[in-house]
Amino acid sequence: MSRRFALNIGALCIGSALLAGACSQSNNEVAPTTSTTMADPSTTTSTTTTSTTTTTTTTTLPTPIAPPADTKAAEPVIELGTISIPAIDVEMGLYEGIRLTTLDLGPGHWPGTAMPGSQGNVVIAGHRVSNHQVFLRVKELVAGDEIISENTEGEVFTYVVTAAEVIDPTDLWIIDQTPEFTATLFACHPPGSTAQRYAVFAKLAQ
Repeated sequence: MSRRFALNIGALCIGSALLAGACSQSNNEVAPTTSTTMADPSTTTSTTTTSTTTTTTTTTLPTPIAPPADTKAAEPVIELGTISIPAIDVEMGLYEGIRLTTLDLGPGHWPGTAMPGSQGNVVIAGHRVSNHQVFLRVKELVAGDEIISENTEGEVFTYVVTAAEVIDPTDLWIIDQTPEFTATLFACHPPGSTAQRYAVFAKLAQ
């Protein structure tokens, strides 16, 4: 936010004093008479005016893509870095995409959601029982556990778990973007079933 101040200073004027003297003397030796006139000084007082302009900055949040119609379709393999969750012994590559062909490689970042370390909600999906079973123990995570993401440039971002809950497959509010720096992990629930989802919520550590 920037502030600009305009300062206008008026001129300060002081009037001059006028001094006049008149002397007259007659032959009768009248004592001299002196007359003095002084003008009152005239003063103009300046006024200072300060104005403040406020500028508002608007932030545009990421826009998540809609769930893919064909969850088994092939998509480009794009590795974003790694994800590690020490509390449940997870350390794996992180990929872009949420189709099954991508999740078979490792956890997938939901396209259009915030990237790790950026403002918004980072959404990541993963398998529980098939292939690598990266999120098999996701239900063991508790408040305070860390989720660590490192991108391909070596930048590391640590998120701290705040809450978790069981949701329905139609609960797409979990991908909503927020002004805060948050992350959401989700996987099928219970293990081996697609009846529900288990979601873990976290916020970026300061």
